[in-house]
Amino acid sequence: MDIAHYPPATTGLTRFTVVRIVLALLAVCLPVALVLIASNQIADKALRAYWPPLLATALGVAGYLYCVRKLEQRVASELGGVAFRRELAMGLGLGTLLFLAVMALAATGGSQWLGFGGWGTLPKSLTEMLFVAVIEEIVFRGVLLRITERAVGSWAALIVSALLFGLAHVPNDGVTALAVINTVVAGLLFGAAYLATRRLWLTIGIHFAWNFVSSGVFSVPTSGNPGHGLLQLQFTGPKWLTGGAYGLEASAATLVVLAVATAWLLRQARRAHHLAPRRGGKNTTL
Repeated sequence: MDIAHYPPATTGLTRFTVVRIVLALLAVCLPVALVLIASNQIADKALRAYWPPLLATALGVAGYLYCVRKLEQRVASELGGVAFRRELAMGLGLGTLLFLAVMALAATGGSQWLGFGGWGTLPKSLTEMLFVAVIEEIVFRGVLLRITERAVGSWAALIVSALLFGLAHVPNDGVTALAVINTVVAGLLFGAAYLATRRLWLTIGIHFAWNFVSSGVFSVPTSGNPGHGLLQLQFTGPKWLTGGAYGLEASAATLVVLAVATAWLLRQARRAHHLAPRRGGKNTTL
């Protein structure tokens, strides 16, 4: 079993899982927050159109790498590996296919073509969705799932991280019970993608592709955020199928498609012997 991302034995407060999680979250989220707060002080929107998400992403990644180096005394192999291009490409392809499958099912209830949004919408959507995919995957999979896994094992850590991922989206506009359930299932999907490879590239690719194709290409609301993209498409079917204001993440079609993909990825993780039982010992203290 290749469980390469457990921190080594530690003493003092860092032997506690919660402490390690808090320190890692601070290392990632603090620089991100500072960049976003600072950029909001710039009155001219044109001057803060693209660079804040890119800078925040770079500093969030740097904070994670620094924390892993200092706290766990290792290189963050979950953001390395010679296969990262292949895994990222696979993630982009899989995320696109999953969204298109859901969109095709939702379109059976009716859809309306509203026009062409223009190519200028793509760069903004691309930078924003890159930021969301990278930072959320580092936080929920690189930190919460990976570190919790040492104390409670893969299955429990997967469930906990997915539940937290779903709860984090509850304040979003248009949220429904089905939206929360689907977001939790999406958290399971992303966690399964991490466990299947023990790297973050596959899950980052899936996450980015789903969001970018949804918002940046078809202008569909994404997790309650309005889409402003290249093509203006609106679904006209019942809310249980279209997801309403929350977007296709609140569609029953999404529940089916993501559940099937999650089961397949978990099967790959099991075949690769990447699912870890709970490990005992003082260094796994919660």
